[in-house]
Amino acid sequence: MQSESVVVLLRSVNGKSGLKEIYGVIEMKGKTVSSKNTTRRDFLRILGAGAAALALPGCMSRSNLSGQGHSGNKPNIILIMADDLGYGDLGCYGNTIIKTPNINALAQDGMRFTDFHSNGPMCSPTRAALLTGRYQQRCGIEGVLGWERDKGLALKEVTFAEVLKSAGYTTAAFGKWHVGHIIRFGPVLQGFDTFRGYFSGCLDYQSHVDRQGNLDWWHNGRLEQEEGYATDLIANHGVRFIEQNKDRPFCLYMPHLAVHFPYQGPNDKADRYVGTSWHHLKRGSRQDRRAAYKEMVESLDDGVGRIVRTVKQLGIENKTLILFISDNGAYSDVGSNAPLARQKGSLWEGGHRVPCIAYWPGKIRPGTVNNQTVMTMDIFPTMVTMAAAKLPAGLKLDGVDLLPTLTQTGSLPQRPLFWRHRQEKVIRKGPWKLLIKGEDRYLYNLADDIGEKNDLAQARPEMVKAMEAEFLAWEADVTAGVTWVRK
Repeated sequence: MQSESVVVLLRSVNGKSGLKEIYGVIEMKGKTVSSKNTTRRDFLRILGAGAAALALPGCMSRSNLSGQGHSGNKPNIILIMADDLGYGDLGCYGNTIIKTPNINALAQDGMRFTDFHSNGPMCSPTRAALLTGRYQQRCGIEGVLGWERDKGLALKEVTFAEVLKSAGYTTAAFGKWHVGHIIRFGPVLQGFDTFRGYFSGCLDYQSHVDRQGNLDWWHNGRLEQEEGYATDLIANHGVRFIEQNKDRPFCLYMPHLAVHFPYQGPNDKADRYVGTSWHHLKRGSRQDRRAAYKEMVESLDDGVGRIVRTVKQLGIENKTLILFISDNGAYSDVGSNAPLARQKGSLWEGGHRVPCIAYWPGKIRPGTVNNQTVMTMDIFPTMVTMAAAKLPAGLKLDGVDLLPTLTQTGSLPQRPLFWRHRQEKVIRKGPWKLLIKGEDRYLYNLADDIGEKNDLAQARPEMVKAMEAEFLAWEADVTAGVTWVRK
């Protein structure tokens, strides 16, 4: 029996709820369900134990996050996330080379943020914060997940998909997961009704092979290859999902592969094939990488255009929020973070200040520019408010609700914001940013110096000291009780 069959069988036994509880029993018994070390009898015995556990009092409390509810007035939510797209890569953010008419139109008809930040300067931590609405340090995913088979977003973590499902939403994820490389950390165990895409950090856009030489294209809990360019496939599934769910509230999460390496345009041939390690060719075979990157961004823009047109053609644009963001900054040798300093992987602004556009006709005023400081983790509580959903008892989010600033009915509360990645640490308070790297301290006033060229640390030692103390207090809070950290 193949391990990817587990999810399918569990869904047939218990529908769309209780999957986490069954997996919890399997994990507690120390079993790995695979064709190599588990017989059919063993599997059925473990599955039976899980099913029995579901009958225990209180076992379903994690799935039943709040009372089931449904309302025709609940707005739809479409969250499109680009991968490694820089602050200066879009026309609406000043790029004159890459053509992004569809994303530009979203900004023209909606709201463009100038001070939106990914929670991390790399892929996995930002996704962990987005899914949980909390600092990624709380669940231990502070860095990029490598090829660990026993690490991922713990099943005990509550995702926005689970909360929305409890409020009557149909949920889907199409694209890059990257918070766990095996199905027991997968999307269908974290609140998504359906998933198409891949688990790893990057894969070939055409062959869908990862850097270890494995096919990595999944349908829920099983490998299922599809022919086509990954960016187009993600858009195809997004359009189909919208069409199928136009008459009920839905949440569509589209974490694109684009524009992460390997740098391959829609018309390029595959670089990777099954059975061979491709770490030596992780960035692809094309030498004109900037040209490839341009093709990839423009293909992403085409996909966004298809999603928007579908929403409009179905007549549901007035009850649909579309958010477009990036998970971190670009690599500066292919993309643009202008006018920001540094690039992906850094806690200078170029690593985590990214594009963000919000579109919701009738709710968001067209052509609005929003200068308030926002983070990826703020999207979760915004969804909760939109869905009139309830959080499970005891769950406290670090993010804040963005609806007041989206609808221009209020402003965000004053709050310090924090980042930690490898040897770099940051606290942001209003326009002031303190960056700590080893023994060095850098202080910038971003209102006057968005490019971080004028270090004021020596001129403001009291501020440096106070901000560093506040960072240390935050650090102690978010790491309390955390048993493992991927840095």
